[in-house]
Amino acid sequence: MDITAFVLGGGGVLGAHEVGMLRALAEAGITPDLVVGTSVGALNGVLLAASPADAVDRLTELWGSSIVRTAFAGSWVTRLSTLAKTGTHLHPIDPLRRLLGAAIPETFEELQIPFQCVAASIEGACARWFSTGPLADAVLASCAVPGLLPPVRIGDEHYLDGGLVHSIPVGRAVQLGARRIFVLHVGRIERPLTPPSKPWEVGLVAFEIARRHRFTEEMASLPDDVEVHVMPAGFNGRPGLSDLRYRDSSRIGDHIARAYHSSTAYLSTLTSPSSP
Repeated sequence: MDITAFVLGGGGVLGAHEVGMLRALAEAGITPDLVVGTSVGALNGVLLAASPADAVDRLTELWGSSIVRTAFAGSWVTRLSTLAKTGTHLHPIDPLRRLLGAAIPETFEELQIPFQCVAASIEGACARWFSTGPLADAVLASCAVPGLLPPVRIGDEHYLDGGLVHSIPVGRAVQLGARRIFVLHVGRIERPLTPPSKPWEVGLVAFEIARRHRFTEEMASLPDDVEVHVMPAGFNGRPGLSDLRYRDSSRIGDHIARAYHSSTAYLSTLTSPSSP
């Protein structure tokens, strides 16, 4: 039997789009045999792998009520105080640790669907994939956005956000034997890049090139027997200052709804999408 993988990419608060995609996939009868995630995609993905039957409802509730407010809580005074104490980040990671601890099992082995996530090793300057053992620390490491959250120590190494090394890890799913892949992303790859015309666009465009290039290369080198579906988020427009508002939860409902409707329309065009 061909392995169906869901690959969930990174992108902070925009990760709400992936919830809409998951709902569309569930309604189409498409389920994964493997889940691969990075950054916020690791958070969404582990909840799917932990309890696939009710994952969409759980994620919808968490995104609507607590994920952003928990991970990035605090006034600007509190955030500056945290930065002054640590010298490296604005938010403590313990609130997100508690939220995850209440929502997922303790180990990878207890998940209902095989799951892997990636983080960036500081000491090794490389990608590190996690697939066994303690679960929460691995997911937290994959979500540790530089400057916002502290590095996560696992063993003798410290880890930062997996999006630094794999923004949308399609290649990992192929390595693990997947032959049908559904790519869930945060919408950025749908927006065309053009030369910057404003000062703040310089950094945004450079960042987008850095985060997209590996995905582009992996998509171009896929084996002929691999079927890939990149779920649409319904995004449009160029990167802008709104991309920097990492605590803005006001549009989460819109993100979920837009991705759901766009993905539902896409899946309706497939021939027998739920068959292997």
